[in-house]
Amino acid sequence: MRPGAVAQACNPSTLGGRDERITRSGDRDHPDKSEDKVIAVYDLGSGTFDISILEIQKAVFEALLQHIVKEFKRETGAYLTRDNVAFRRVREAAEKAKCELSSSVQTDINLPYLTMDSSGPKHLNMKLTRAQFEGIVTDLIRRTITTCQKAMQDAEVSKSDMGEVILVGGMTRMPKVQQTVQDFSGRAPSKAVNPDEAVPIGVAIQGGVLASDVTDVLLLDVTSLSLGIETLQGVFTKLINRNTTIPAKKSQVFSTAADDQTQVETKVCQGEREMAGDNKFLGQFTLIGIPPAPRGVSHIEVTFDIDANGIIHVSAKDKGTGREQQIVIQSSGGLSKHDVENMVKNAQKYQKKERVEAVNVAEGIIHATETKIEKFKDQLPLKEEISKMRELLARKDSKTGENIRQAASSLQQASLKLFEMAYKKMASEREGCGSSGTWEQKED
Repeated sequence: MRPGAVAQACNPSTLGGRDERITRSGDRDHPDKSEDKVIAVYDLGSGTFDISILEIQKAVFEALLQHIVKEFKRETGAYLTRDNVAFRRVREAAEKAKCELSSSVQTDINLPYLTMDSSGPKHLNMKLTRAQFEGIVTDLIRRTITTCQKAMQDAEVSKSDMGEVILVGGMTRMPKVQQTVQDFSGRAPSKAVNPDEAVPIGVAIQGGVLASDVTDVLLLDVTSLSLGIETLQGVFTKLINRNTTIPAKKSQVFSTAADDQTQVETKVCQGEREMAGDNKFLGQFTLIGIPPAPRGVSHIEVTFDIDANGIIHVSAKDKGTGREQQIVIQSSGGLSKHDVENMVKNAQKYQKKERVEAVNVAEGIIHATETKIEKFKDQLPLKEEISKMRELLARKDSKTGENIRQAASSLQQASLKLFEMAYKKMASEREGCGSSGTWEQKED
């Protein structure tokens, strides 16, 4: 890598949270009470201020350490956590025992003269079997499978789609971990990669990619939540779906929602709910100078462009006049992993309820199409599309709001093509001011 090249920008307060003294802080006199917790890292420099909220979870190694400390206290009554030197020796012994139990069924932990009180020196002599160790950490290992299941669901892959399972991290040498992964995935994990070296090698490779020294490897990120805009009646219309690989670019044509509408306000949102107001608002801008025309005639092309750094460029262009307006959103986040998971769960919870809003949008499209089709009496195909749409809305089945919007979009796509030429002619002939409004439903 070039000297002085920045491989990746990291938040200093987040890195500060990785300090071992922070992650194992808390009630050291009662280590069994050191469960999962949330900490705030307050980082104040001479010219900058950052704060990060971090979730610290009890790890497998910490569970073993706490077990040793509790057993020693039960036998001797001594609090090892009050003696920094003794506590450090126990940590080192716990790490060694963990490694030995990966290849042996039993290990001895012997620490003479570990600490001292009024009765004299205290020694630590303990036998630890692999079965005892596995019993201590089984619940923690089981919790990792829940995360694996969520990751597979988000990636839309099944166990049969996985060609290989690679283990990374020293703890994956533990037989219990390997067996748990095998039981979950249905295949034996690959041992071709050294668990301790995988991450450093990956960092080195990514550094080579950023420095243009490595050209045959590309690491791509994905969007954590869907991105889109608010359309008619507050509906959230997605342009970039959740888990889309970035960089990504998507354009979609919309129409005005009112007669003589000369400007439209574009509200950019992020989330999975069907109503824009229930999602995270990212920003907004207004496209002005649209020639007055009947509702649904003006065609506005909205484009989302996300670069490799996650910066979002959103633009709206009037296809009749060529006028364009845009906004740049530096960050599409501000959401924690917990926030993202909650937004996805809420979207699933309210799916049926939001079907009503989708029906309203579809009715609006039908009305707009029927109104304008009177000028074109011979357009039998459009009339057939309207009939199919009405039949769909009349059925009280399990169709979701998204299904209805897709069907309505197909109808609008057919109607927009018909009126595009008429609009272009009107845009060149008419000028003046009119009303402002929002978007009509989309054309895919």
